[in-house]
Amino acid sequence: MIKADGTLAVHSDGNASKPLNWMAAPNVLELHDDRWVVANSKGELLTIRISEIVEDVTHDLGVDPGLQKAGVEAHLQEMLAAKPWVLEDGLTLIRREHPTDIGSVDLLCADADQATVAVEVKRRGEIDGVEQLARYLERLDNDPRLAPVRGVLAAQSIAPQARVLAEARGVEAVEVDYDGLREADDAELRLFDIR
Repeated sequence: MIKADGTLAVHSDGNASKPLNWMAAPNVLELHDDRWVVANSKGELLTIRISEIVEDVTHDLGVDPGLQKAGVEAHLQEMLAAKPWVLEDGLTLIRREHPTDIGSVDLLCADADQATVAVEVKRRGEIDGVEQLARYLERLDNDPRLAPVRGVLAAQSIAPQARVLAEARGVEAVEVDYDGLREADDAELRLFDIR
């Protein structure tokens, strides 16, 4: 399959959803009777030998409709920034994308006692998200204006292994109901936290 942007994907009949091989655009494609030769900007070369053409079809799918996937991490972060109190009573936002020298923590908040809370937002909470937050906490604790900083991993679902590691690292793991969060207001908390 050759997409309009020049991306080439080779699929099998058995698993059409995941390509066996692909080369993301930009590519240079040379079409020959018995082969296709694809070169990318890294100098990689893919040669596809053609022994038989079963069907050769072109579909114009029209203008890109600009579809966006709902429920992605960025949307969840945006909603939690607007309603941090769903994670914990009295939690207020200080800043989104608070920088550290190793990257930015998604949300920097203050709890009801004005202690600093760093919130890392993921669609699915895995071990790497816990480790990422632990590294941010270490860096944030070096700032005497913020220390001590407590950590919260907020995700739509959290893997059991991540929950165990979070507890070992002193990080709170909170599962968030995405649809409930979209509908939540100050009087209605639709959040679940499985510990």
